[in-house]
Amino acid sequence: MSRQATIHRATAETDIRLTLDLDGKGRNSIASGIPFFDHMLTLWSRHSLIDLELEASGDIDVDYHHTVEDTGLVLGQALRQALGDKAGIHRYGSAYLPMDETLARIALDISGRPLLVFRAPESVPPIRDFPFQLVEEFLRAMASTAGLTLHSEILYGRDSHHMAEAIFKGLGHALRQAVSLDPRIDGVLSTKGMLA
Repeated sequence: MSRQATIHRATAETDIRLTLDLDGKGRNSIASGIPFFDHMLTLWSRHSLIDLELEASGDIDVDYHHTVEDTGLVLGQALRQALGDKAGIHRYGSAYLPMDETLARIALDISGRPLLVFRAPESVPPIRDFPFQLVEEFLRAMASTAGLTLHSEILYGRDSHHMAEAIFKGLGHALRQAVSLDPRIDGVLSTKGMLA
């Protein structure tokens, strides 16, 4: 069973091509035009073991927001497509991820019911020219199109780079658990008989 997807999304603001393989080894080729975002997506791919190819161009001379948000939308669409009917998946995943002085907690449910709960300190400074607030925008966009219930929380920390890194690595580990297959699961892991 192939659990792969390719999505192309083009708007007046962005043009994004993305391919992923849920049963990969964390191989990746990522070019969004935003170096720090590329770094975060590389970490996510490596820790999730999801192969990811991304080519994105956008109006980054105006702002990074459109490219980051639209990449989240496309990544979520690809996850949803690759998961198909979700038969046999663990469905739930969680991770505590330490990154030096920072500790993040990520918990998610591939429920079909999109929701993001995001908790982080107020007024986290940007990482170079990358606003920390875009981490939340990316997660919200991805959760909305993937159909994830996603809780992301910084329990404590000081360094904004470490906070973002802990979130992306933790998300990778939680997704690796949730999308993994268990032959003992007959159909979907729900008493309703469906995840939608």
